[in-house]
Amino acid sequence: MSRDAALNPGGRHVLHVYKDYPPVLGGIEAHLGLVARSQAAAGWRVTVLVTDPVGQGSIAVEDGVTVIRARRLATVASTPLSLALPAALARLRPDLCHLHCPYPVGELAWLAFGRRPMVVTWHSDIVRQRFLGALWAPGQRAILRRASRVLATSPNYARTSSFLSRVPPARLRVLPLGIAAPIARPDPIAARARFGPGPALAFVGQLRYYKGLGLLLDALAALRAQGGPQPRLLVVGRGPMEAEWRAQARAGGLEDQVSWLGNLADAERDRVLAASDVFVLPAVARSEAFGLVLLEAMAAGLPLITTELGTGTSWVNQHEETGLVVPAGDAVALAAAVRRLLEDGRSREAMGARARQHFSASFTAARMLANLDRIYEEVLACAS
Repeated sequence: MSRDAALNPGGRHVLHVYKDYPPVLGGIEAHLGLVARSQAAAGWRVTVLVTDPVGQGSIAVEDGVTVIRARRLATVASTPLSLALPAALARLRPDLCHLHCPYPVGELAWLAFGRRPMVVTWHSDIVRQRFLGALWAPGQRAILRRASRVLATSPNYARTSSFLSRVPPARLRVLPLGIAAPIARPDPIAARARFGPGPALAFVGQLRYYKGLGLLLDALAALRAQGGPQPRLLVVGRGPMEAEWRAQARAGGLEDQVSWLGNLADAERDRVLAASDVFVLPAVARSEAFGLVLLEAMAAGLPLITTELGTGTSWVNQHEETGLVVPAGDAVALAAAVRRLLEDGRSREAMGARARQHFSASFTAARMLANLDRIYEEVLACAS
């Protein structure tokens, strides 16, 4: 029997439901793309049901995955509205449905038309859209009651989410996210020559409020005022806060320190990490539930600086082991952490080495997918 047949002996059909799918950028989108493609390669019949951000809807096979992009009517409070998505879900007959939450439209569609068994990955609580969160809370609780298994991405989030903390332990599993390690690491010397000399910090992510880049700019301005290290900041990503944060950098006299690199392909992003000394994710809200970009930095051997949010970021980044964790919203503490790691090369290198080891032991795509396969088989065995 082949490995593919062993993983999915009956050619079983799994349906993933979320709002977006690559090439739309985002941590959940990247995770969903990796899982769907890998499952298809392992012999699963995989369908992804999402919304179409630009057109009237489409169906295409991408890397062995059937991607249904339902027509989107509008987007309200970061939530794409679609009547076509529930209609499509009602027509599908998967062996297992996998919801990626939060996405109220997809969850409501499953409550109306979906069939068991169903697995939920709880990526995040609804944080900023408080009215929507309160309105949809009964629906979320209904989803969690009916799920065969609920997957939390970290024990921190399982403990601190008011929703996950109520899920019976028999149905709750912690399944950390994972990524594929780079096949070949870029040459650090060539990368540094490309992005400039001297110490460098890396920030990678969509430029949204909760990522906290403004806090990092405040910290750099404080370091400049103190006469401390003045590292280059390599910013990868775009988003709605870009104009405001660019203006903040100019007002703080940081134009010569910050490089706004925009969205980059994977290989170019790897070069940014190779050119950097420290990776900083200064998030300010629980919307940063895990920090998938932290795994990329760890795989590159970078020490991390993160903020304490009570989420998975402080589980991925272990204080004084793989990097430093500082209080959320505290620019002074963030500046002190940057200063310490840039001035203490021995600690910086040791933390970076431990970060790479932590990634290899806990956060590879192969480990995540093997554990997800086991969960699926457990659920399907109970349903048969």
